[in-house]
Amino acid sequence: MRHAHTTWAPVLLALLLLTACTAAAEQQIIIGTGSTAGVYYHAGRAICRLVNTKVDGISCKAVSTPGSLHNLNNVRNGAIDVGIAQSDWQYHAVKGTGPVKFMDGSFDNLRALFSLHGEPFTLVVGRDSGIRRLEDLQGHRVNIGNPGSGQRATMELVMKALGWTKKDFLLATELNAAEQSLALCLDRIEAMVYTVGHPNASVAKAAGLCDATIATVNGPVIDKLVADNPYYAYTIIPGGMYPGISEPVRTFGVKATVVSSSDVPAETIYKLVEAVFENLEQFRKLHPALGTLVPETMIRDGLTAPLHNGAQNYFREKWDLN
Repeated sequence: MRHAHTTWAPVLLALLLLTACTAAAEQQIIIGTGSTAGVYYHAGRAICRLVNTKVDGISCKAVSTPGSLHNLNNVRNGAIDVGIAQSDWQYHAVKGTGPVKFMDGSFDNLRALFSLHGEPFTLVVGRDSGIRRLEDLQGHRVNIGNPGSGQRATMELVMKALGWTKKDFLLATELNAAEQSLALCLDRIEAMVYTVGHPNASVAKAAGLCDATIATVNGPVIDKLVADNPYYAYTIIPGGMYPGISEPVRTFGVKATVVSSSDVPAETIYKLVEAVFENLEQFRKLHPALGTLVPETMIRDGLTAPLHNGAQNYFREKWDLN
């Protein structure tokens, strides 16, 4: 028995060392996304799916988070490597502006990778609520979004432009995206705001289960908001996308963007960007909101932060980006 142990001990030690070296050699990327009910989560998983199947030596994990502001702050402190964030909050992070002054100042090391889908500011309301447009929200029960999310921050900006506070609502709840559609169907709230790509599961649930509809968001205040802020633009939510909502709805919106920090190695980001752009047709099929993406706009639209060196190197090589 002593001889058997002596024979196998070096083999076992070698196997353990090989396993440890393999684990150490594989790098993990953590992508911060959003609620599991939103497009961010599915977009992050789609990116990771391509990285995990197309890139050697790197594993990728998409984690659900409260949303844009959470992702930007955690990219800054190194808790996550990559985050998905609204283009307006990328802008505020770079400039150190916005209603929260981006927490504690500008994020100098923030780097852009590429943009994704458009995200209309979506006001979902009960048909019998009497709410037909944004200005009708006063005096009603409204979910303004969970703290740390892009839609909450955008809603606060809209409220400030209108001169509103929480006291202007009968009730202002702070539910996340996964909770708000059920609350609408149970009549705990009469309206919910969501800055999101379409089609979206939470909006579909509200429209399908409790005959909710989407209200118009425009008017002089929104006109000024769009005119004064380069990251906003008017957009249309197409009709026929959800049960019972056949007509297009006018609102304004932003872009979903993918960001990182200059602290993340260029080679790592190069491989991530390459995995997405070299397999873009497959990427488009992984969620309906990604279906219309084209490289020309992904490289340009909604990107305020400087391009990460890894992304810039890839785009220069493959897309003649100067």
